[in-house]
Amino acid sequence: MTRSKIVISLKASALEHLDTLVAKAAFPSRSQAIQQAEEEKLARLDRSRLARECADLDPVFEKMLAEEGLSADVVAWPE
Repeated sequence: MTRSKIVISLKASALEHLDTLVAKAAFPSRSQAIQQAEEEKLARLDRSRLARECADLDPVFEKMLAEEGLSADVVAWPE
């Protein structure tokens, strides 16, 4: 996957914390730490969006959709 270079601004305290993690070998570099944080944050946002969308679903309507056409199949099932 192609990566692009960008410039970001961080609070001094955040940069110090980041540098401490790199010094303790929690991450090989600042860049890797920020990349992982960005990927995890975007994944969490996607999961929470999916959860919100699922919460908006009507269970009765969804069940009806799932069972649509099932009655014709049931006739062909062995007893």
